[in-house]
Amino acid sequence: MLRDRADVAAYAAYRMPATFEAVRSALAALRDAAPAWRPATHTDVGGGTGAASWAVAEAWQEPGGEAPRTTVLDWAEPALALGRELAAASGAPGLRAAEWRRARIGGALRLDPVDLVTVSYVLKELTGADRDALVDEAARAARAVLVVEPGTPDGYERIIAARDRLVGAGLRVAAPCPHNAACPIAPGADWCHFSARVSRSSLHRRVKGGSLAYEDEKFSYVAAVRFPAEPAAARVTRRPQIRKGQVLLDLCTAEDGLRRDTVAKRHGALYKEARDAEWGDPWEPAT
Repeated sequence: MLRDRADVAAYAAYRMPATFEAVRSALAALRDAAPAWRPATHTDVGGGTGAASWAVAEAWQEPGGEAPRTTVLDWAEPALALGRELAAASGAPGLRAAEWRRARIGGALRLDPVDLVTVSYVLKELTGADRDALVDEAARAARAVLVVEPGTPDGYERIIAARDRLVGAGLRVAAPCPHNAACPIAPGADWCHFSARVSRSSLHRRVKGGSLAYEDEKFSYVAAVRFPAEPAAARVTRRPQIRKGQVLLDLCTAEDGLRRDTVAKRHGALYKEARDAEWGDPWEPAT
């Protein structure tokens, strides 16, 4: 679909901010589960203009520290060209040093051993067989795999299928799930997704035809690893409902599956924690 520079520029203006924020939110959950881990190498599969690579560079770029060495793989040469230009103009050493490589994304793709593989908003573009093969290849090559898809029922189904294959390949789920067991959501009854707030620039508002200074990107994701990680004991799976004197939290938990907790004002500090909780947050109250 990205045939020339005009297509790619339009895509970057329209979709890069939302993709970046979704991947950044998912990476934050991975970092919470494994705070001591830092990837030295990163492959962005189907990375296009590099939104996920920008999120990775931000997540692990510390003052005086070495950023992950990134390789972006995509079939659309115009996307790679614009991504390369944007990265060269950035202030992130890891992005400026990134390698942008043309590769057909599908079942025949072979990846070099790497610490982190990101596959964001890619699986929908592939056949079922190619999806499975790509996830299997990522699991074989990487120490950590992050897959992000749109926060729609079919996006969630692709994430659950990828999750099953990653677990089957010996990885453990680090986020968002608090466990490796089957998802407790009954198929077709609901879907697990989250939301990331995207700040809109004036250009972004123009290309989207919107007036608000922000938008909310809905996404589903799974992060799985081959090293020690501590998933959240529970995660907030819906926007908390704040009512007079109480907060209702919809949770996915390691022990009880799906659960709704009611935290009342009489619970003191716990009530304040519940009022501060946001959709997608881990729920591990201190009291």
